[in-house]
Amino acid sequence: MSAWLPTAPCTPRACVEASAAVRARAVPRAVLRLGAVLLLLLAGIALTPFGARIPPSLIRRWCRWIVRAAGVRVRITGAAAPTGGLLLVANHISWLDIPLLAAVRPARMLAKTEVRHWPVAGALAARGGTLFIDRDRLRALPDTVARIAGALREGAAVAAFPEGSTWCGRAQGTFRRAVFQAALDAGVPVQPVRIRYRLTGGTASTAPAYVGEDTLLASLWRVATTRGLIAEVEVRDPIPPETGTDRRALARAAQPPETTAPSWTHTVLVA
Repeated sequence: MSAWLPTAPCTPRACVEASAAVRARAVPRAVLRLGAVLLLLLAGIALTPFGARIPPSLIRRWCRWIVRAAGVRVRITGAAAPTGGLLLVANHISWLDIPLLAAVRPARMLAKTEVRHWPVAGALAARGGTLFIDRDRLRALPDTVARIAGALREGAAVAAFPEGSTWCGRAQGTFRRAVFQAALDAGVPVQPVRIRYRLTGGTASTAPAYVGEDTLLASLWRVATTRGLIAEVEVRDPIPPETGTDRRALARAAQPPETTAPSWTHTVLVA
């Protein structure tokens, strides 16, 4: 197995908390939530031909609406994302991470080729300028890094999950170095983002985790039927490009700290 194809030991059976039996009255609410998510995704696909004419502020709100429609409250704290070329990096737990990162700053996502085949969301990703990578082909890595660097030089933001795989949130992986080389080559800052999921009251939750052999449908249903979910997005200060910094040091500096108790101060958005 190549370094470009990391895996996590997290599995739904071992890591994802078992949901209590879903009450009959909760089913209509969950169906309405998933219907709202689908409608928002379809609206996004319909609007993609307008491209750059859509204000970034509207894209950020739309991304928050998707997460909120699934029944998850959003709390974003920390620094504002700068303009110009920027590499956004975050730990990876759930499919929810994608709209959450875009709520920080709209960006071209770096995603595995399998995402292209996801229902509805795959088409939206393709039309939104996602940079797809074939993780099975190590030889494609230099070309992928070059494409990311090119997008960054053009002033775009690129969002990536350097762990290379989803983790449950109670455990986390190590940031892989390759994507940071693109930021160094383009001479742009790196903005680390830390994502956590909790229940009302502060208890950490693995319900949103999309790990192992979990299916997208099962994950969607689990999120829609879980009450009191909160997504906490901590935007850390950008790491400026510095002469002499290598990708190993940059990856280490961007790596989020181990999970600690929640700290929801300096909140800039609650949705």
